[in-house]
Amino acid sequence: MQIPFQAACLLGLAASVLAGNCKSRDTGNVFDKQEALSDCLSKSGVPTDGLGTNNWALDAAPFNLQLNYTPIGIAVPTTVQHIQDAVACAVKLGVKANAKCGGHSYASFGLGGEDGHLTIEMDRMNKIVVDNKTFEANVEGGSRLGHVAAELFAQGGRAISHGTCPGVGVGGHVLHGGFGVSSHTKGLALDWLVGATVVLANSTVVNCSATENADVFWAIRGAGSSIGIVSNFRFKTFEAPSNVTMFAAQMRWTTQEQAVNGLQAVQNYSETMPKELNMRVFITKQFTNLEGLWYGDKAGLQAALQPLFNKTGGSLQLAQQGGWLDQLKHFGNGMALDQGHPYDYHETFYSSSLYTKALSLAQIQSFVAYWFGQAKPNKRDWYVQIDLHGGDTSAVTTPDVESSAYVHRDFLLMYSFYDRVDRGSYPADGFSFMQNFVANITHSMVDSDWGMYVNYPDPKMDQKTAQANYWGSHLGKLQQIKKAVDPQDVFHYPQGILPA
Repeated sequence: MQIPFQAACLLGLAASVLAGNCKSRDTGNVFDKQEALSDCLSKSGVPTDGLGTNNWALDAAPFNLQLNYTPIGIAVPTTVQHIQDAVACAVKLGVKANAKCGGHSYASFGLGGEDGHLTIEMDRMNKIVVDNKTFEANVEGGSRLGHVAAELFAQGGRAISHGTCPGVGVGGHVLHGGFGVSSHTKGLALDWLVGATVVLANSTVVNCSATENADVFWAIRGAGSSIGIVSNFRFKTFEAPSNVTMFAAQMRWTTQEQAVNGLQAVQNYSETMPKELNMRVFITKQFTNLEGLWYGDKAGLQAALQPLFNKTGGSLQLAQQGGWLDQLKHFGNGMALDQGHPYDYHETFYSSSLYTKALSLAQIQSFVAYWFGQAKPNKRDWYVQIDLHGGDTSAVTTPDVESSAYVHRDFLLMYSFYDRVDRGSYPADGFSFMQNFVANITHSMVDSDWGMYVNYPDPKMDQKTAQANYWGSHLGKLQQIKKAVDPQDVFHYPQGILPA
């Protein structure tokens, strides 16, 4: 039985690509401004990484080694004032600026997604305080998910729903959705956000919530990196459960017919599966698993899954009962939970994503035909992860789709397509390999029947296409808010929201 690291650690990673088809903004001679920017930051008292230092090398290194970009400068704030002054220097000199929290962006958006941006490295701002009466948590904007989870639990046994990789930054993760292994039961990470402190493009600081600067609050919950830099998050929390069960079940689908029938059964089950169950299908060239987390004991898990196993031929290979911290460590697959600075983890890969409604039989057959015919013979370390995202019992679908900028609540299935090489460069033919995986599902769909997840960005998309796929029907409202708070597109990245 195989429990893959990538399946666990990459669930819910932060969004944070330019390559091939995607055309970059003309940066001109922006590096001619490097000395002036450094001087402005220095005179303002903003801490920075010195060019050529170890800290520069660490903070400028992308998670995805395929997508290396060179910042014009790296500011390392430890206060809100530092963030304000760094943004002011960028605006003064006509430089684009981007917050980088965990640095886990698949598309290197924390580094700007292109050369010549000011990177505002947030990971030194990671203080977390839980109010012992209200249990509301104040989380500084540079905190990583593992650190957030560890501190919430230490300060009263509290938790929020979030992704699993400990090194992912709370900023990119929460501000673009924050799906994770608890989301079917507890919702998205952004659903636990009740307020935030945001530095805007004019260097002012605003507090936002449902009742204060409500448009900004709406926009940062789904498209935050285009709107401003969040220096502080305020989360409501829940009492961490004392008894959960992590599981993996092997699906012995050796023929296309078995795979088609099995996926149909899983899809039908997901429509009304128990709310306590969080599950995904994990597909590789070698094996297919069902994996996830059950809020309850082993006996309850077995009873919940048995009707599905009867139809799919699956069986539990792992059912490990434990507490909240046990499951966090399990899905982190050996990484220390409490991550901070320094952090140095990298891969070379290409990714894409998808949301869909329930697939028709023909669409499932098309997906399976590509999987068995083209994907299985491919020897690289690829996977497709299909999260059971929506359905009648999912907490993701409980809030109204208009309640935040996250537009994809009503989709049943959420896919991550990921193709990695262990050494050397990513091959040129790999891009079409993954793109065709997606296209074999979407080719018969109208645009409204599918979307894409900005936290699993596809770096090959141009900006117009990316905006439509990531934000759908919410794009027009987001562009109007962007025009109001960042009309010069200071917080630009190649797939972000453009002002109206």
